[in-house]
Amino acid sequence: MSDLELTVAAKDTDRPKLTLGRRLWSAVLPIALAVLLLGFAAVDRGVLSPANLLNIAQQTSYLALFAMAQTVVILTRGFDLALGPTVSMVSVGSALAMAGATASGHGAGAVLLAGLGAGFALGIACGLFNGVVVALLGVNPFVATLGSYNIAIGIATTLSSGRPVQGVPAPFSQIFYSGSIFGVPAAIVITLAVGIALHLLLARTVFGRSLYLIGTNPRAAAVAGLPVKRILVATYVLCSGLAALGAIMMTARTGSGEPNLGGALSLQAIAGAVVGGTSLAGGRGGVGTAVLGALFITILSNGMNLTRIDGYVQMVVLGAIVIIGVLLDRLRQERRQ
Repeated sequence: MSDLELTVAAKDTDRPKLTLGRRLWSAVLPIALAVLLLGFAAVDRGVLSPANLLNIAQQTSYLALFAMAQTVVILTRGFDLALGPTVSMVSVGSALAMAGATASGHGAGAVLLAGLGAGFALGIACGLFNGVVVALLGVNPFVATLGSYNIAIGIATTLSSGRPVQGVPAPFSQIFYSGSIFGVPAAIVITLAVGIALHLLLARTVFGRSLYLIGTNPRAAAVAGLPVKRILVATYVLCSGLAALGAIMMTARTGSGEPNLGGALSLQAIAGAVVGGTSLAGGRGGVGTAVLGALFITILSNGMNLTRIDGYVQMVVLGAIVIIGVLLDRLRQERRQ
């Protein structure tokens, strides 16, 4: 094993064992999930219906993917405010590519490849831009991704003229939305596969462990010989790549390229990651925290919709949840110290 691998691996051995208090702390969110679900069910029995539970699972699969994308960059003390607009830009770009390929008389396979190629190319380009501005130019992640937020919105609106882009073929929707594997909806299967792959990347590879070391102590990471700037660029590319996949899945669901598809996804994804236990201070979090946080946000949103709580009130609640999540993270930091 190289010195670099030993340095990153040492990060795990230095971690203290979980005490009873920390184990109880980690159980707070699962308990809160159960209480939230049962509380909404007491108001509306439809919350626990099989159809609604399946709907919650499908909605969670989308948000979990975006929360995982945010978690990757939050681990390094950054975040991606442009995630939502990136989703809109990828949706419009992939739909336009498929509509153009169809109009040119290409077969179904070529049309699908055109949509996927355009979507991932736009997503990766956005991540590369963010990574270069943050890592190489030294711009604060908030400022950098806020700038790319407006750029992505402008591109999505210009390409679509502010209107939905039609021409998404049925096979595309079949593969990424309405299809299933052994009765499990495609969106859930894709998110599970991505979650497993990302967990292995974070837990079993030098690159993944490097993210934790960079988030915990960037100077120590540099002294250890980690190519911090290159890793940060790759991290933002990975984040936007995951966002592009989520955008493709949502485009398959809507059946059109939507310039407003991203909506409030940036905030929701950050909320899911933070509520799940990913620390904004960097160095702590993972796939499990992203999924739990996404499930919490989805159940909360679903329950408020079923109980007919006003949409603007829901926005207030979501903002409050983010603040509470940050405060809880601070309490966890204080307990560790």
